[in-house]
Amino acid sequence: MTLAIVLLCIVALIVLISAFKINAFTAFLIISLLAGVLLGMPLANIPKSIEKGIGDTLGSLVMILCLGAMLGKLLAESGAAQKVAAALMRAFGPKYIQWAMVVAGFVIGIPLYYGVGFVLMVPLIFSIVYQYRLPAIYLGLPMLSALSVTHGFLPPHPSPSALVVQFHANMGLTLLYGLAVAVPTIIVAGPLFAQTLKKIEAHPLETFVSMPAATAHEPGTANSFFTALLPVLLLMVAALFPLLSNNPQFHNVVTLFGQPSVVMLLAVVYATYSLGLRSGRSMTQVMTIYGDAIKDISMILLIIGASGALKQVLTDSGASNEIAGLLQHVALPPLVLGWLMAAILRACVGSATVAGLTTAGLIGPLLAQTHTNPNLMVLAVGAGSLMFSHVNDSGFWMFKEYFNISVKDTLRSWSVMEALVGTVGLVGVLVLNELVTY
Repeated sequence: MTLAIVLLCIVALIVLISAFKINAFTAFLIISLLAGVLLGMPLANIPKSIEKGIGDTLGSLVMILCLGAMLGKLLAESGAAQKVAAALMRAFGPKYIQWAMVVAGFVIGIPLYYGVGFVLMVPLIFSIVYQYRLPAIYLGLPMLSALSVTHGFLPPHPSPSALVVQFHANMGLTLLYGLAVAVPTIIVAGPLFAQTLKKIEAHPLETFVSMPAATAHEPGTANSFFTALLPVLLLMVAALFPLLSNNPQFHNVVTLFGQPSVVMLLAVVYATYSLGLRSGRSMTQVMTIYGDAIKDISMILLIIGASGALKQVLTDSGASNEIAGLLQHVALPPLVLGWLMAAILRACVGSATVAGLTTAGLIGPLLAQTHTNPNLMVLAVGAGSLMFSHVNDSGFWMFKEYFNISVKDTLRSWSVMEALVGTVGLVGVLVLNELVTY
């Protein structure tokens, strides 16, 4: 019954948005309230759950999204994104620019949280799209597939790192296995799949369109690259520092400045000088650019927050645990069972992290009984947690709103890409399992 109610709510959400053209933020709130009532939550607790879901989701994303939008807007307005795009085109040529985006997404995705990587790379994608008249989905989706794979498969990202601890796996081995699975997964779900999406009409947010510099001091190519990639460099330093020094005092400082929100703030402060004041703009002009950037993404923030409300209602009602419990007795190989549990939970609650961690608590005891490789179980659950991204996933709405496409086209592009990531990832894990066992 619980599963039927969850599916009914998801279908109702799609109908409200697609058929009745109700704003996604409002639709999420309506369905969250309805789900709480149908799932038997105490009526007084439903609003609290909705508020907690919005707060928890935006609490971890709002600074990153806003600062990322500000940095992206300044990169576009100053002409820096145009410089980066031109350099990449010169290096790879129009014929191979899609592969350049994939490599950039994979390298940047390893140290970056998904949300940071998304808002950092979107301006680069859009600047190339507008400058060279390339299809936005065809160019952008492969890069985002690389970000998604690193988010679900590779430590030090939150979900795989937590799974390594829960399954008592080896972080280094998991990373090596993850890299082996990630490369073919990205190729299939990224460049190969994107070949079928060239006809999708996308009109990306104009806030990130690269403009010619309005001053005589156009930023140089080196300055443009350094400013755009500063968040990546800071996070890489923070990740590598513990390996180079045991000084606890410095470690605490690096930990502070390695937080994604602090990294983005430092990047915006530096960009204010390097692309703003240094290029001849006044502080007032730079702040106007930042204000416009926040206005442009305000609805995106609301929709992402509301998607967190539905996730929280499903979690607080016990729906995620009940659905996972139903799957415990399914007669499947452990790796496939872990993948399936995570996939179904992902479809129901929308959060890859929640799906992965909920599955870990239920599948963990099975590892010892079946002597399953814990490193491969981390990857199997990670692959499953990326399946079935749809209207209850904040990533779905980030992609839809940034690229400004319909729900139908988002399902056809983003959701299928995520399903391919999950499916090819499972195949890779099963192949590795045979090789390791042999």
